[in-house]
Amino acid sequence: MSITSAESNKLLVLRAFDTLFNKRDYEAAARFWSPDYVQHSAHIAPGRAGLFELTKALPATLRYDSAHAAADGDVVILHGRFSGHGLPRNWVVADIVRLEGGMLVEHWDVIQDECTRAESKSGLPMFGSSFAATDQTSLAAVSSISKEKT
Repeated sequence: MSITSAESNKLLVLRAFDTLFNKRDYEAAARFWSPDYVQHSAHIAPGRAGLFELTKALPATLRYDSAHAAADGDVVILHGRFSGHGLPRNWVVADIVRLEGGMLVEHWDVIQDECTRAESKSGLPMFGSSFAATDQTSLAAVSSISKEKT
């Protein structure tokens, strides 16, 4: 059974996220992210340098976990959770990444603070099959973390 291009792209983006956010291997991560990387996030400074600097500013306890990955050609969407970033709540994120030549070249995101069981109108967790163990503030804190590095 051969791996499709879409499957290969999903695996590449998952490896890239693990390398940067979990392993914190910036040298290896630079091989995944293009030097011309375009960042559309309102919370991250421009380019690969902005992403890497933000990641370096976050605690060593930062962890990225992915629940779902979907690909359509050179676009990959991840549904994941960032925890251990030093803010009161985990983030549940949809990351949209465009690939070119086997590298991440463009990124968009949608970020939400993870809700508690009491806050969930559906009674269901936003990520995975259970609610986060602790009541982990708002995205305004992301900007303050990013600004501390500038």
